[in-house]
Amino acid sequence: MKVSAFYLPTVGNRAEIEQGRVGLRGDLYGKMLAELSEQAKLADALGYDSISFTEHHFHVEGIEVSNNPVLLDLFVAMQTKRIRVGQLGLVLPAQNPIRVAEDIAMLDHMSGGRADAGFARGYQRRWVDVMAQQTHGIHGALPHQHDAVDEANRLAFEECFRIIKKAWTEDALSYEGRFWRIPPGPTPWTLEATRKWGLGVENGVIKAVAVVPKPLQKPHPPLFQPFASSERSIRWCAQEGVTAILPPLHPVREQALFELYAKESGRPLGQGVGVLRDVIIADTDEEAQALWRDSSTFVGQTWFEPFGFAQGYVHPTTGAMPDFLAEGLALVGSVDTVTRQLERLLARLPLAWLFAWNYISLIPHATLMRSIEQLATKVLPRVSNARA
Repeated sequence: MKVSAFYLPTVGNRAEIEQGRVGLRGDLYGKMLAELSEQAKLADALGYDSISFTEHHFHVEGIEVSNNPVLLDLFVAMQTKRIRVGQLGLVLPAQNPIRVAEDIAMLDHMSGGRADAGFARGYQRRWVDVMAQQTHGIHGALPHQHDAVDEANRLAFEECFRIIKKAWTEDALSYEGRFWRIPPGPTPWTLEATRKWGLGVENGVIKAVAVVPKPLQKPHPPLFQPFASSERSIRWCAQEGVTAILPPLHPVREQALFELYAKESGRPLGQGVGVLRDVIIADTDEEAQALWRDSSTFVGQTWFEPFGFAQGYVHPTTGAMPDFLAEGLALVGSVDTVTRQLERLLARLPLAWLFAWNYISLIPHATLMRSIEQLATKVLPRVSNARA
């Protein structure tokens, strides 16, 4: 099992967020970056496999202030030696796929081949609707939404994904799709330098373009999709060789999606699949759970549940809710408690990846640094020894 530090960079603690409009405070954004720098360097030294960030815009409320995960990746890569850097994920329906291919390829070179590539569909209409205007009015699609808006969003996502892979793996790119035409039509190009040293031009007209640089990793960086929770998304990930990262779901739902990925991919159960989990380790269970209430519970109730994420928690037939701590849907407590929680989780699901959600700013920096350290130095060795 590989372990990644996952961030939705928050500006301000709970009290500061509740004062309102905290995203406007540049001092708190700078404080977050300084803390992120120290936490990333610690994770690098401790042997965490990767660190990853999401993409969101316009979050004046202070939660998920993460406009450009590739820039955050580069910020971390320039200060670390071995940890991989990635996105969970870039929202493709709101992106120019050629620019995404270029940016991640550049990141891959600048990080010495440490880039991962994570792509998401986008569910928050406030920003997806604004940022995706160029792709014929694609909108955000909520979790568990299945309608024409969701279908158009999915089609745009999959088309952008195909373009990015072609851009990385083919010398000359041409594409004719529903949303993108590359080149867009008869475009004249009579430059003598291209005739001598370039490609993609026939009789003075552009027929294809070369997207450069290509990634350092061949054929491209490892691919991820957050946070897949539908059968259709899992099938797509399995067919495309994309690692699917599940959000916390009812154990019955998790098991079914793990089995579906294995069936579609032909790979052993658990390979190609990971999960997102809150990870908060403190001296006592009570202290950890108090930190959990002011971070995960606070953000979940005010920010994520209104978008429909809680629908995945319920049993698909009985409607019963799981016990998050007892069933390993969150790893919160003392070292001993989190060790037992993780052991129960791994007994139920053979994980390829654990993405540990670090609630930066919402949990005091020193406390979060200690939690990051204890997961690597106390919990994971015990779990590994128990499974050996």
